[in-house]
Formats: sequence, C-alpha cells, structure tokens
Amino acid sequence: MAKAKTDKKEKKSKSILGETNMGFLKNYINTASPVGFETGGQKLWLDYIKPFVDTTFTDPYGTAVGVINPDAPFKVVIEAHADEISWFVNYINAEGLIYLKRNGGVDHQIAPSMRVLIHGKKGAVKAVFGWPAIHTRYSNPDQKEPQPKVENLCLDCGARTKKEAEALGIHIGAVVTYADGYDELAHDFLIGRAFDNRVGGFMIAEVARLLKEHKKTLPFGLYVVNAVQEEIGLRGAEMIARRIKPNVAIITDVTHDTSTPMISKIVEGDIQCGKGPSLAYAPAIHNKLLQLVQDVAEKKNIPVQLRTLSRSTGTDTDSFAYANDGCPSVLISIPLRYMHTTVEMLHKNDIEETIKLMYETLLVLTPKTNLSYL
Repeated sequence: MAKAKTDKKEKKSKSILGETNMGFLKNYINTASPVGFETGGQKLWLDYIKPFVDTTFTDPYGTAVGVINPDAPFKVVIEAHADEISWFVNYINAEGLIYLKRNGGVDHQIAPSMRVLIHGKKGAVKAVFGWPAIHTRYSNPDQKEPQPKVENLCLDCGARTKKEAEALGIHIGAVVTYADGYDELAHDFLIGRAFDNRVGGFMIAEVARLLKEHKKTLPFGLYVVNAVQEEIGLRGAEMIARRIKPNVAIITDVTHDTSTPMISKIVEGDIQCGKGPSLAYAPAIHNKLLQLVQDVAEKKNIPVQLRTLSRSTGTDTDSFAYANDGCPSVLISIPLRYMHTTVEMLHKNDIEETIKLMYETLLVLTPKTNLSYL
C-alpha cells in the first residue's frame, strides 16, 4: 500500500500543469472570443504570458504576440489561433425573435435548445435557440419532420417585440456565442466550448512559461503567436506571417479523434485522445522539420500519432508555410472529439505531451539546423 501511494505521488509530481495553469485554461475557455471579436480572450492571454516573455505586441486586427529575444535576426514562431465559431444577428422580426448568419463554421444541427449569449451594445444578453416541441413536429403524419437549418433557427431572448429586443442592446451584427463552458470528466478528460483552438493558445503560453522557469537561453528570437480569424480562412496568420517574416514556424491546432462512432478511419486516419499529439504529413509540412520533431519525440519518449492531410492542412500552417519567400513549417495537433460543438473533448495528458514536444523541439532547433531539401 505504501509503495502504491508513493508511485501515485511521483506520477503526480511529474505534471507540468499546476492549479494556477489549469485555472487560467478554464477562465480562457469560458471567455468569449468569436471570429472578429477576439479582444476579451486576447487581453486575458496577454496578461498571462507577459511574465514569461521580453515584450509583446498586437497587430491591427488583434493577433497577439509575445516575444523572447526580440533583437535576434533568426525568428521562430510557435502559433495557435484564438478565435471561436459563432453567429451574427441578421434579422429581428416584429415579435422579437432573432434570426442569424454563421460567423465561421458553426454547426446548425447542434443549435436547437442551446443556450447562448448575445453580445450587444449593453453587454451580454441571455437567449435560447427555440425549437418546436416533438408533439407539434409530428402533428401531421404526412409531412417529414423538419430539420434544423440556418433559415429556420431563431433565438428567443424573452422580448415580445422588436423594440423590446433592441432596448436590451441587441442589434444587427451583434455576435452570438454558446453559453456552455469548461468542465472536467472522468479519467482526465476535459470538455469545453472552443478548445478549437484556445487549447493551442494555452499550450504555446505554457511553452513560454517553461522556458522562463527553466532559465533556458534560445539562440533565436521566439515569437509566441495567438492569431485571430483562423475559422474564416486563416486570415490572422496571413497578416502576422507577413509582418514577422519567420524563418521557422511550429503550428499547433486540434485534429479529429477518429475513435468515436460515425467517423471513417479509412478517410480520417487513426487518431485517439490520450495517445499523444498528432503529427501530419502534407505538402505544406516541411519534411526535414517534421523529421526533427519526430526525432525529438523518440528521444524524449513522447508518444505521437501520424496522419495525412493532402492538398491543405486546413490550419494556419498553410499561411505560414507559403508566406513571404516560404517558411519551413510543421503542424503539431492535439486530438479532439466532437469538434465545433459545445462539448469539444480532449485529454489532459495530450495537452502535457504536446507542450513538452514543442518545448523540447525548441531546445534542439538552432539557426544552423539544416532544413534545406537539396
């Protein structure tokens, strides 16, 4: 019994994430950061990372950057994206019901009965996605049951007229986010809205923290980048890549856990939460940089999973790889279940292993690392 307790303590002591770090993650996940309106989350992130970097800056659209060794000529980026999918208020009818447009790849099929926050001129307004009761949907047996579509979904905030809705500060163009937040499940699984990709922002901040706490000196400038507007076409990464002009980029994002029902492993590959970060092969992924990351993983006993992504990675990797004169780029993803829902699920061990992999990769990378193909 005594040995079992000791082993448990030893295992727990190896964790790189303490209560303070996990407390930040919870607060960060629960802070709305919709596409084009990322300011709240970005302010929180900057406040957290400032003690670990030499300087910070933001660009005109809100991408936030922490820099270590800002005067170094050779520049390395570690990057995630800060934005979350959401909705826009598009129309308010005479009865005060609110119709929407997508802001990013939000899934209309999960919307019925969901609770939301409408971010209006007077602050957040609570509302719900109303949906006809099952009794009424089956009232005519000759008709097919209606399916949720963007055009038949509406929000009910309790207003009985358009004027009452507007009096609450609701306006055309107000952004809408789901109200669901961070929670913890059994066996170190975590759930939350927008782990895609605020978990990435968390992980790159933790890399900066580890470098500071371990007093590591890097032979290059490190740019810790939390980019905006990924969900509508990698736009924040495009802008910041042109500004920084990095020599190397390490991107982190989420990828699909394919072990749950209704996902084809033949199409999506074999990736599972709890089995380590995922490394991707794709034209935008630099082969020699990828091999360096794989070598680090093997040497440091960090488990990794492999997948392929064909023409595009669908992540900010593409924007960095093809920016300027070309930038050797690699993608380190964390497995995620139920992407673009309010219950995105991942495993704490994968968070830790992904942080370690980025951290250890930075410690072996130098301006003299040969990344030439020929």
